[in-house]
Amino acid sequence: MHRALAALVVLALAACTAAPPREELPQLPVDAGWPTIPAGAKFGEVSAVDVDAEGNVWVLHRAGRVWEEPFPTTPITEPTVFKFAPDGTLLAKWGAGLFIMPHGLSIDAEGKVWITDVAHEQVFRFSPDGVQELVIGTRGETAQDATHFGRPADVAFLGARILVADGYVNTRVAEFAPDGKFIRDWGAFDVAHAVAVDETRIYVADRENARIQVFDHSGKLAESRVSPAGHHTYSLKPLGDGRLLAVEGRDGADRKGAVIRIYAADGAIEASYDIGLPGKDASLGHDLAIGADGHAYVTDVAGGRVVRLRLPPAGQSR
Repeated sequence: MHRALAALVVLALAACTAAPPREELPQLPVDAGWPTIPAGAKFGEVSAVDVDAEGNVWVLHRAGRVWEEPFPTTPITEPTVFKFAPDGTLLAKWGAGLFIMPHGLSIDAEGKVWITDVAHEQVFRFSPDGVQELVIGTRGETAQDATHFGRPADVAFLGARILVADGYVNTRVAEFAPDGKFIRDWGAFDVAHAVAVDETRIYVADRENARIQVFDHSGKLAESRVSPAGHHTYSLKPLGDGRLLAVEGRDGADRKGAVIRIYAADGAIEASYDIGLPGKDASLGHDLAIGADGHAYVTDVAGGRVVRLRLPPAGQSR
């Protein structure tokens, strides 16, 4: 009798502490068959994506390597940077032997390719052809100062300022001149996983604090948007007129997935969609980009894919 009562108590406690059910969201279809991955190419964890001025889509992936700590010490031997035409045709690939744990990729106004590597603790700038032009940070050394990073995650651009979301270990956004000279740093984040800029604001995905932080261009905090139900925003991009597109890789119960949200200028959620693959931990939405043609691109680390989709027009979101 006592054992039965004890079992009932355990079950009751488990029910009280069980994770809430997953948010039920409409599915947003993705373009099947996009992009075209060459036969034999290693295309494992897909970490980052951006679109250049010609509409070409740049994708950073780990070519079969998986995130595990401590990080490996040897570079990935396969190409890790793929350049796709808008129709998904592979135009170029490079990056073999350069990175250990590549993370972020951003294209600046001149078409230069900026890449972060959390194992190297460095930020790189390349020509579109893959020629290394600039390195910021001290290889293999972690610190929060003018010459070091703490697993830098993402790069954005504000005029002549280079903004680095820094990162998994550090707690800041660091600013640099185009030649790599340190300008300043600011903010207090728990995994500054992504940074983005529009005409008046800087947006930071403060991932483990489950919020989006909004700053003016001077770095002064203007607004703190707490994510619904403690969900974790991994990346974000402005849609114009103060609207914002974001992707969540984990929910408030720490379950992996790929949820995209459209935020209005006042921070209210206009729409939410699920683009994840079926199955437990099958997807982890990680980065996104928006093309001038209206397509959005989302990387899925766990799913080993980058997907293309079209967002509903403003006012028609659900």
